[in-house]
Amino acid sequence: MAESKVTGIIKSLNALEDDLDSLTSKVGDMKKQLSVKAINEIDNLLEKTREMATKEAEVIINASKEKASAESTKIAQEGDAKLSEIKSTIDTNFDEAVKHVVSTVLKA
Repeated sequence: MAESKVTGIIKSLNALEDDLDSLTSKVGDMKKQLSVKAINEIDNLLEKTREMATKEAEVIINASKEKASAESTKIAQEGDAKLSEIKSTIDTNFDEAVKHVVSTVLKA
């Protein structure tokens, strides 16, 4: 009778050991699946982050281009105004300059 109880206990322990091995295997598989899901999620978040950074960079670049274009237009307008002023000054003093040159040449 004692032998059959011991045999029953051993069989129960063997069954528990098999169950434990099965659970250990399932936990290992679950860890692998969780790791794969985490890696996929990280990749997705990284891609979204890159997209957001690219869009933000485009906004900043476009704003900089607009600012540079406006500044360039302003500088060109100022240059044109200065050029007109210089031409006006030359036109205003042209006759006097010619008289001065002729006078200088004739004196020489």
